[in-house]
This record gives sequence, structure tokens and C-alpha cells, in this order.
Amino acid sequence: MVKKRKNPMKMVGRFFIPLLLLSVTACGQQSSAPANTNSQQPETPAANAPAPAPEEKKLTIGIAQFVEHPALDAAREGFIAQMAKNGYEQDKQVVFDHKSAQASMDTAISIAQKFETDKVDLILAIATPTAQAAVQTSKEIPIVFTAVTDPVEAGLVKAMEKPEGNVTGTSDMNPVEEQLKLIKEINPNAASVGIIYSSGEVNSKVQVDAAKAVADKVGLTIREAAVSSATEVKQAAESMVGKVDAFYVPTDNLVVSSIAAVLSVGEDQKIPVIAGEENSVKSGAIATYGIDYTKLGAQTADMATKILKGEAKPGDMPVETQAEMKLVINKKAAEKMGVTLPQSMLDRAGEVFEQ
Repeated sequence: MVKKRKNPMKMVGRFFIPLLLLSVTACGQQSSAPANTNSQQPETPAANAPAPAPEEKKLTIGIAQFVEHPALDAAREGFIAQMAKNGYEQDKQVVFDHKSAQASMDTAISIAQKFETDKVDLILAIATPTAQAAVQTSKEIPIVFTAVTDPVEAGLVKAMEKPEGNVTGTSDMNPVEEQLKLIKEINPNAASVGIIYSSGEVNSKVQVDAAKAVADKVGLTIREAAVSSATEVKQAAESMVGKVDAFYVPTDNLVVSSIAAVLSVGEDQKIPVIAGEENSVKSGAIATYGIDYTKLGAQTADMATKILKGEAKPGDMPVETQAEMKLVINKKAAEKMGVTLPQSMLDRAGEVFEQ
């Protein structure tokens, strides 16, 4: 019997096919997903592409304001607006860190200390008390002040022409004599004027002294009433009823922030109120002859810009004042206080409010 010979190809197949399947399975385990030549791959930046420019560091200006009232608010707003015009715009080139002391000297000192700790690039001090706190606290950070009546008397600078140290700014010294003359123009028979001022503000005492110095020349007797808090302002005004022919409100931060109390007494008792600055006239005083606080703030911003750009050092920059003065009148306030304004006064007014 002849034996059949086995087919070698079948034998090879028996071994080859399982081996092939094993190889395919192994490859599948190494790459579970087939390559997709159409999928988007993240772009690799070109070797010669320029690196992104680093974000420019913003400067920080700490704004310390003694109390919030229209005059000081106007100075702050004028400063910020002018800084933007000079290339220092809020949240772009600079951050303004504004804080109010709410008429507290202790708070003013705390604000100055925080600015010192934060190492701000410049401090704007609005009003005498905050300027004093800043100067006492910071000896290296540049300080510019505004709305300060007498910076020398307040101990802020050595002299108006050469302040020395790290501080300079703008003064809001008002023309007290010209303002008192408005009382005589409104009422030629007026013989006395009552001045309410804060006993804690150097700038206020300076104005009272200035009024006393020209009182005889103007033909008025000065009666004073010092207060230590806003709650005392109305009582001080009422204590003068029957003793004075007019009230004069200087640029005293405490009294100006409570000027409504003085105006109330003036309207009830028909006693005219003359103010030391324009915003008090907008609030209801009859008239003033003085400065524009918005422009004063802008003037201060120009000084700050020179310091930040390295064009000048604070101690070498003379303290500046505002040359432009104007007569501002509130006709509605005059009516409420029983005053008939002379036409000659209205004719030369730089601005007249009708309400």
C-alpha cells in the first residue's frame, strides 16, 4: 500500500497563519488608533518668531484725600484727567489708589503708612492734614500736594521757592481781602463778619489771621467760632445770630464738608454767606472771588508728570499758586438770604449760577 505524502505547503500554512495573526495582534496593542493624516496638529512656532513683548509695568499713585467735599473732589478729578492727557491713563499706564481719611488725622496717618509700605511711585496729598501725614511718613517717595493754603506754616516745605526734600505742590491760598470786600459790596452797612473754622486745621487759622490783618482796612470786625467736629458747625453758626452781618466760610475742610448747616442758618436768619471757594457757591453760598479747584488739580498733575518722567526733583520745584481768579455768584442763594445783588457785581462776574 502506497502511503500518501504530506503537502508541505499545508504544514507551513498551519504554522504561518497563527504566527501572522499573533503579529497583527501585537501591532494592534502598540497602537490602538490608526494614524490620521488629516487631523490638525498644533503648530510649532517658527524658530525665528519674535518673543511676545513683556507687559509694561503700571505705576501706582496713592491719592490721600482728607475728606470728601466738592472742592477737594474737583482737585482730585482735575488731577486724574490731566494725568491722562499727559500719558498716564487709569489702568493703562498707572493705577490710582484713592483713599479718604474722612476728616480723621489718625486715618490720614494710616493711609500714609500704607502707601509707604506699598512703595507707591508717587503720593498725591489733597489738603493740609493728609499732606502733613504723608510728609511725616515718607522720606523717599515723591509727594505732591494740592489744596494746601500755607505749606510753609504747615511744615511741609522749607520755602515756597525751594521746598527741599521729596515734596512740592500747589497752594490754594485765597484772596481773603477781596473776598471780605464782597460783604461790603453786598451790604455797605455791614460792620461784622462771623468766621467758623476748624481748630485742628493749620490752613484755617492762617485764613482767620489773614482776615484779621485786613479787617480794619475793609471796615469789618471779625468774630471767630472754632469747632472740632462737624456736629458743632450749626451750633457755632447759631451762636452768632444777632452778632454778625455776614458769614465768611474759608477753605476749611471740616466746615466746607458741613456747609449746609451754615447755609441753613443764613437762609433762616437772612444773613449772607460768602465763601472761600467756588464749589461752596455752587452749594448755596452767595459769592466768592477765588480759584478753580479743577484747574488747580490739573496744574498739580503737570508737576507730578515732570517728577515721574525724571525731568525734575520735588525739592527743586517751587510751590505753585493759581494766577487766575474769578468772581462767582449764586443768584438763587442771594434770594434765599434776602440779598439784592448790585448790577455792577453781576456785570463783572466770571460765572453766575441761577439755581
